[in-house]
Amino acid sequence: MDAPAETPFIRLHPEDSVLIARRAAAEGTPVGPNVLTRARIPPGHKVAVRAHAPGEAVKRYGQIIGFATQPIAPGDWVHVQNCGMGDFDKDYAWGVDARPTLYVPEPATFQGILRPDGRVATRNYIGIVTSVNCSAHVASMIADAFKRNPFTGNDPLAEFPNVDGVVALTHKTGCGMGDNDGLRILRRTLAGYARHVNFSHVIAIGLGCEVNQISGLLEEQNLAGRLRNMDIQSMGGTRKTVEAGIAFVREVLAEANQVHRQAVPASHLTIALQCGGSDGYSGITANPALGHASDLLVRHGGTVILSETPETYGAEHLLTRRATSRAVGEKLVGLMRWWEEYAARGQAELNSNPSPGNKAGGLTTILEKSLGAMAKAGTTNLTAVYDYAEPVTEKGFVFMDTPGYDPVAATGQVAGGANMVCFTTGRGSVFGCKPAPSIKLATNSAMYERMEEDMDVNCGTILSGRETVEACGERIFQLILRVASGERTKSESYDFGAAEFAPWPIGATM
Repeated sequence: MDAPAETPFIRLHPEDSVLIARRAAAEGTPVGPNVLTRARIPPGHKVAVRAHAPGEAVKRYGQIIGFATQPIAPGDWVHVQNCGMGDFDKDYAWGVDARPTLYVPEPATFQGILRPDGRVATRNYIGIVTSVNCSAHVASMIADAFKRNPFTGNDPLAEFPNVDGVVALTHKTGCGMGDNDGLRILRRTLAGYARHVNFSHVIAIGLGCEVNQISGLLEEQNLAGRLRNMDIQSMGGTRKTVEAGIAFVREVLAEANQVHRQAVPASHLTIALQCGGSDGYSGITANPALGHASDLLVRHGGTVILSETPETYGAEHLLTRRATSRAVGEKLVGLMRWWEEYAARGQAELNSNPSPGNKAGGLTTILEKSLGAMAKAGTTNLTAVYDYAEPVTEKGFVFMDTPGYDPVAATGQVAGGANMVCFTTGRGSVFGCKPAPSIKLATNSAMYERMEEDMDVNCGTILSGRETVEACGERIFQLILRVASGERTKSESYDFGAAEFAPWPIGATM
């Protein structure tokens, strides 16, 4: 940013043809030499600093975010009424910006929970996964028997202070589907949660006659002996299954409680990077600050997962430049082509992605949204590209193919092994993702102050000039270490994270 905090507009790059309103600007507000606004510019929205002929590229971040759909004069408000999508050539420049990672000599540590297999947890839950929606209510009844009530003070887990809770992960599918990608993705997701380091014990609950048979799940995902399983029909109905599930949880609570936290390297952290309810400030404040925190974690030996493929569309050429190999870059580009075809089959287009809230916050096209969203991943090398819910084994910055819809995207990342989530928001998304704690980062001070009970970090300090991107990123990194050590997030205080479990429901429902 080249503008001091008191100026009404922000220039993000010397080549930009639009500036961003730091706050609402009335008609007639000076934009630059001999340029005044020709209309009111809402906060976070764009104003033209030069004329654009129809079809001419509009630039922000020094990159194309769209094309003028009608003549744009200097001082015009630039948004959906005069800016739209268009095709342009992208230089993938495979790996030209990849550089050796500069690891810190003494990595940071956090107080983690060391599991017998050497993995490190940030939380300690008992989990209940469901094979099908038909077993969702029974699973919830089991979990509810151990639910803490902050209003009455009732705590069934009071004797087990090292157990964070019992969580039922229910979903809307599991039957009415064929032996296809939908079933394989569901099973891979459930297996990822069954193996998740933040679960000490897991039960699988089925109905008995569903397509997603628990026996098939156990065999396909090599889960035999890893979790207790039961189906309602074989158990003799709802009451007997709930009683058996409650008995199992009571049986393992004492064992689950036998954990303690100890100092472990930050390399054991895998962070899911998410953004939701984005606005025109997301790519200026919270996302770049989280990007700096991501760089710090990578240099301390950890892993960050960028996802939401439709919200990377149009910016993928900037990530291929950071790929450690051409094969990694080509896999990312291949995902973009698949999503173009997938959207077309659904009679949609990828530019439909910016939501009404995104547009109200100043984002005009998916290109603009993607360029801001990818800032969460910082500047380090792209080391691997994964399919949805695939186990993440590479260290550093990696990419996972997911939809842009936050619950579905985060579910895939956590199934892949993320033991924490960092979630930026400009409009004010409320979100949790058990068993991984979720840190919420506000892009602007107005929303942070309005929703402070839901937000963990105010990144609007960057917009006001009170803090640099780097200083805010360092603050986020330190909070990541504290939350990984057991400090509760705002979403955890409201017990978010069970209802948000949402495997990607790809494929036909029969």
